[in-house]
Amino acid sequence: MLGIIFEGGASRTVYSCGVMDALLEEGIMADIGYGVSAGAAFGVSYFSKQFGRNHTLATQIMNRSEYMGPKNLINPRNRCYYGLKYAYETVPNELLPFDYKAYKSNPGKFYAVVTNVETGKAEYMQETGDDTEWTLLRATCALPLLFPMIEINGKKYMDGGLADSIPYKQTIKDGCDKNIVVLTRPLGYVKQTDTVTKLTAKCYRRYPQLCKAMLTRAQRYNQTLSEVMQLKKQGKLFVFTPHSTFGVGRIENDPKKLDRLYQHGYKHAKWAMNELKEYLNR
Repeated sequence: MLGIIFEGGASRTVYSCGVMDALLEEGIMADIGYGVSAGAAFGVSYFSKQFGRNHTLATQIMNRSEYMGPKNLINPRNRCYYGLKYAYETVPNELLPFDYKAYKSNPGKFYAVVTNVETGKAEYMQETGDDTEWTLLRATCALPLLFPMIEINGKKYMDGGLADSIPYKQTIKDGCDKNIVVLTRPLGYVKQTDTVTKLTAKCYRRYPQLCKAMLTRAQRYNQTLSEVMQLKKQGKLFVFTPHSTFGVGRIENDPKKLDRLYQHGYKHAKWAMNELKEYLNR
């Protein structure tokens, strides 16, 4: 079986969108997938096989103030940098229709990673496509300070990357003998626990395990990344890593910059396609 992992990174994940479309164009569809944060939000379009949908989202919708911007954050009915109703309901159900039927007919299973705010641990929930308000995707994308906590079945959750940024072990656990990992940081990136992270953790001091996850994230991330690259050298994982993010940060919404990053992902995947197919057929 083929597994695929999409790392988060908010707007940087547009690189992954290019990779996804190249895979769709080549007819490469994973049996099991795990998405973290924006990796899950964009990943559902890969599992619904909607080529180009993410590109349209990135270049025609993400620059709208209704989609993201500070005015949404100060709105007491929203309390999120992203317009929750607009991004998770209006866009997929009206402006850029999500193909629920195609998604549900796909025999593959797609999971989103969320962080339980009480335990600070990762939980892996299947995105069935039954919830047209996309509560699970809201939870996996719930970045500290930029999102409110999202409640699912009476429990509160936040961004999945806080607990497990690169859940490659999950696809292996599920029995996938071939696995593709799509990262959103250039090769050589090392995560640091900076001052902003420390200050952010203080804002969530009511949830000590969540704070612990924030403060230990860099160390755990770097360890996981080291494991991933070692497995890549051993031929056990196939890894896509952008050569550059071209200055795109996590809340970038410039259509030209996002298109450039998407095209980089698409062309990178096309360039590596023969090598990928050799790996898959090995």
